[in-house]
Amino acid sequence: MAEIILNVDVRDGVGTGGARAARRAGMVPGILYGGDKAPVAISVNEKDFRKSLYTGKLLGHLVTLKYGEETQPVIARDVQFDPVSDRPLHFDLMRVDAKQTIKIEVPVHFINEDQCKAFRQGGSLEIVRHSVEISVQADHIPEDLVVDLAGHKLGDTIRFSDIKVPKGVEPTITDRDFVIASIKTSSAAISAAADEAHDAEVAAEAAADEVPASEQSEEGETTEG
Repeated sequence: MAEIILNVDVRDGVGTGGARAARRAGMVPGILYGGDKAPVAISVNEKDFRKSLYTGKLLGHLVTLKYGEETQPVIARDVQFDPVSDRPLHFDLMRVDAKQTIKIEVPVHFINEDQCKAFRQGGSLEIVRHSVEISVQADHIPEDLVVDLAGHKLGDTIRFSDIKVPKGVEPTITDRDFVIASIKTSSAAISAAADEAHDAEVAAEAAADEVPASEQSEEGETTEG
């Protein structure tokens, strides 16, 4: 079952005036839509909404909407914030069935950059997609899609197929194996790679030129007549 429960009230007033009245009363106005039902104007206590929001498990996740004794699984699709105070101003909830397959965007998270030799050689990560739209059952939405950078090399292109996705998760883009990111080769990286190759070559030549002590001893011996 969903981890978050939103206790909502139905708003009588709609439009800008109704939303402002809700905010003055310490509520966050929102809209409930989806399914085969008409949209409904709702509101949630702002303090409770903030607590749910800051768990990181509200936006884009399955939560339970509660109105009186009635409950409904929903997905929080969008939250609008005041650009100055960062106060939540409005939110959108979509009605779903917990077992329903939905399309939703989830963030891409990159890990183990410190274990990727390419970055020590001066390479840089160029992110093409910070999020990916997936098709997934509503009660199995992943927190994120994880890209493991360990072992990747300079010039590598990271595609969706390189990500280990949870079972039941499919990309909505199906006509190609699209790019998530790439590890760019900078001029500094090229220079570092060249230096490394040169050092390895010098070391190999030095090793080849060395004569074992046993051989030196044999060569230094003279035959007495």
